[in-house]
Amino acid sequence: MNELLTYIIQNLVDEPDKVSVTERKAEGETVFEVRVAAGDMGKVIGRQGRIVKEIRVLMKAVAQRHGKRVSVEILD
Repeated sequence: MNELLTYIIQNLVDEPDKVSVTERKAEGETVFEVRVAAGDMGKVIGRQGRIVKEIRVLMKAVAQRHGKRVSVEILD
């Protein structure tokens, strides 16, 4: 799932080499922490947060098929 999220984010931004996705376990779920270049933050979040919401929906759907729980956080 980490590779899928990285692929999605890298295709949204202008500087794909600065995309960093880390994975950590917290309270029975996997948390993906995404870091991008400062100029690309708006492209990942989208207008009124629409893009990041859809990324979260997609990742939760994939995780559910594998019987897991995930969340996606965008960090500064």
